[in-house]
Amino acid sequence: MTRGDRGQVLAFYAVLLPIVLLPLAAYAVDVAFVSARAAGLQEATAQAAETAAQQLNVDALRSRSELIVDAQAAADVASRAMSDSEPEATVESVIVVGSMVTISTREVIRLPFNFLPASATVIHARASARLVGGYDSPSSLLPLPTNTF
Repeated sequence: MTRGDRGQVLAFYAVLLPIVLLPLAAYAVDVAFVSARAAGLQEATAQAAETAAQQLNVDALRSRSELIVDAQAAADVASRAMSDSEPEATVESVIVVGSMVTISTREVIRLPFNFLPASATVIHARASARLVGGYDSPSSLLPLPTNTF
């Protein structure tokens, strides 16, 4: 190794570092950001489903003694709950079948570093909740929701 060859490895790493490690770090930050937003969207969707499942159809309860969910009230409550907890998210669908409510949501996320060709990504979440009868003792039959992710 001659005296003029010294420092070439240092120059090589000085060029290689920004080309390889900085994009990798930007990608890691983008992935962590999207993952955190997806978890937040899933939590908000589950809470909206539980709230929507509490919307009892009073007419069906009085006339047929059935515990079923009021579909229109459930859709309204789910939309309000999502706009309160996740303002950027939209409710794609609220499906009510008897006492079961299933909510699908989506959110468009702008990536912080915009390193990839796409500057945004779309995440989806879905949650279900069911209206069930209350306790046998004491003698109250309050509807309580249960959820499934």
